[in-house]
Amino acid sequence: MDVHATDREVDITSAQVVADSIRTLRPDAVVHLAAQSSVAASWKDPLSAYRLNYLGSLNLLRALEAQAPEARVLLIGSSDCYGSDADHTGRPISEADPLRPESPYARTKAAAEQLGALAAERGLSVVRVRAFTHIGAGQTDAFVASSFARQVAEIAAGLREPRMRVGNLDSVRDFLDVRDVIEAYVRLLDPAVPVGTYNVASGKGVPIRALLDQLFDLAGVDADIEVDPERYRPTDYRIGDSTKLREASGWAPRIELRETLSGILESWRHQVAPADA
Repeated sequence: MDVHATDREVDITSAQVVADSIRTLRPDAVVHLAAQSSVAASWKDPLSAYRLNYLGSLNLLRALEAQAPEARVLLIGSSDCYGSDADHTGRPISEADPLRPESPYARTKAAAEQLGALAAERGLSVVRVRAFTHIGAGQTDAFVASSFARQVAEIAAGLREPRMRVGNLDSVRDFLDVRDVIEAYVRLLDPAVPVGTYNVASGKGVPIRALLDQLFDLAGVDADIEVDPERYRPTDYRIGDSTKLREASGWAPRIELRETLSGILESWRHQVAPADA
């Protein structure tokens, strides 16, 4: 099996560039990850979110229908499309629950998913994935776990005062190791798994505060907490039900959260370490 990865050399917003790329590669399968993936950034530049997330998906799906109609396609969406469970029902969200996207990011992802559903009705093998929060070493510190880990690593190294800048620590998320998420994607590429929509989730809710506490424990540090208004969002809860995926593919997450956080922290320790250390 040959794997071809594209980055900035393929402008997903250009229908012609995407069509040329698909015509050249003639892929048997495509995992569509190109996106503007930050909720915060989407509020600052909603047009960019629209161009990358919606028009990019449209360009790809049209090119595949024309040039590689037998290809299997994973259209990677987001649990953000479900919106906030502000009332905290305590029930994991299933694929049957309605979409209530709130941010430009979530709205463009939900719209792209609808494009995928229409393409599937026309015969393209499109699997729509609603991935819950996944984290891992190397993730930018624009996201919560990596932001916390960087700050904790800098405190442990004496590079900053022991004060953490955080958002809302009371919100609850469903965290997955990115390696488990990749395993789910690989299984969804199997043509034996029916076309449809699938949550990729652990089914376990973790308060953001518990994430920070584990990082403190792993690093052996403590710090004052300072709420940053720029990072603060209203308290919400988002936990996923992945029963459909598990039954269709046999997938289940394997990596414990503490192991994941340890890897993220160790990655930041290496990055922030003084050059002469």
